[in-house]
Amino acid sequence: WMVGGLAASSWKDVTAIAPYTVIGLALSAVGAYYLNLLQLGDDMARSLGLSVEGARLGLTAVAALLAASAVSVAGLLGFVGLIVPHIVRLLVGSDYRYIIPGSAIFGVATVTLSDTAARLILAPAELPVGIIMAFIGAPFFLFLLRKEV
Repeated sequence: WMVGGLAASSWKDVTAIAPYTVIGLALSAVGAYYLNLLQLGDDMARSLGLSVEGARLGLTAVAALLAASAVSVAGLLGFVGLIVPHIVRLLVGSDYRYIIPGSAIFGVATVTLSDTAARLILAPAELPVGIIMAFIGAPFFLFLLRKEV
């Protein structure tokens, strides 16, 4: 919970990761089509002409690029990546054309609101944002675990 935060981040950090973020988001927008095909299962995706192994490798590389750029600035705010896509899936359905941009927007909003709360709760001291994220994410994570059983 203590790892990661936005206290030391600046606009210089934003400009440093902006190219990777823009490229990653553009590639993930294209990759949404392939993710939708992969949801159908390997055999069906293959029969529709998708190179399943190639698609998985490429999509994993795009995810790693986006995760690495975010972690390089904000650190490990793990609940964002674990919880936000599940919340978005519950809200918009299983079409990745909506899940990907929805996760990006909802993830930014979640981190921004959590960071704001972390700065205000014990002002003038700052609570680690990971603690706020855990308070948000842990109950929902338990809900997801309970729902899957």
